Amino acid sequence: MKDVLIWGRYGNYGPDYPRNRVIESVLRELGCTVRRFLPALSATADLEYALRRGPRPDLVWVPCFRQRDLAAAARYARRHRLPLVFDPLISAYDKQVNEKRKFAADSAKARKLLAWESRLFKLPDWLIADTEGHADYFHATHGVPRERIRVIPVGAEEALFSPQPWPPKPADAPLELVFFGTFIGLQGVDVLAQAILQYDGPPTHWRLIGEGPMKAECERLLAPLVGASGASRISFEGWGPLAELPGRLASADAILGIFGTSDKALRVIPNKVYQGLAIGRAVITAATPAFPVELKADEEQGLFWARPGDAESVCAAVGRVHARRDALRSLGRAARTSYDAHFSNQVISAVLRDLL
Repeated sequence: MKDVLIWGRYGNYGPDYPRNRVIESVLRELGCTVRRFLPALSATADLEYALRRGPRPDLVWVPCFRQRDLAAAARYARRHRLPLVFDPLISAYDKQVNEKRKFAADSAKARKLLAWESRLFKLPDWLIADTEGHADYFHATHGVPRERIRVIPVGAEEALFSPQPWPPKPADAPLELVFFGTFIGLQGVDVLAQAILQYDGPPTHWRLIGEGPMKAECERLLAPLVGASGASRISFEGWGPLAELPGRLASADAILGIFGTSDKALRVIPNKVYQGLAIGRAVITAATPAFPVELKADEEQGLFWARPGDAESVCAAVGRVHARRDALRSLGRAARTSYDAHFSNQVISAVLRDLL
């Protein structure tokens, strides 16, 4: 049995961020003891752990987003000759410079941030990436040797996101498509809004669940369609308890993924895609390099593909889902099979077992 110490303050997301819960759950399934150390101060956490007389683990794991906890964790791990793993999920440099555009790439602040993060990323024995695209980015941008990067998909909390029953619907009910998320640019909600405005195919009900910075603009653009009786009908819904989300998605005929064009959007597979596949629903999303090539080979595996940033191709994908309405239940089963083969806890377990 391995004793794994999760080392980090967690920040705004808290210890129950889905990625962290999945990793900890799979570690326990592998027979590990998982303990959490939330230091009072990141910079001096190694001294704090020593003063607390914390027991010596077999492995130190720094969870996602916790770059600031990495230096102290590395000092502790090196002092006690322990392996160290860091699962950043994102690059702070990428987020601030490329996604938020807070600093220009050639600015002194951006160069300082890149140098700081690159030094940190080279500290752990293993750096975890959620996709091959992020692994390539960490190697090319931060100089981490590719052989020290392991890819572990984000996956879904399978006890919660399990195959959902199909509720009965009238034969002439509109196709129900559901987006859920934080309404940020990476998700391409602006592209989705334009697709909804352009769509003129068979009756479709678009449900948009969640909150975020771009929601108000989406509501403004799509206000004419709220309560409308044409080809598109749209409804906006707020967040609710996570435990209720799978049930709220059960009436969906398909789940809407992301459609953004940023470099990061092309490297990630978002939670909504994993979760949509896990509940056994087809997913419409942008065909990006983040997805396994074999999944993009056709649309028989539960995913319908659009071009990033292309509202017209989103409409075309919706049209293809309409054309396959009679097969949506079998495509939902195929979606779950794709999840199991590429993104499941079993896949995550195989990588963790190898690391352990």
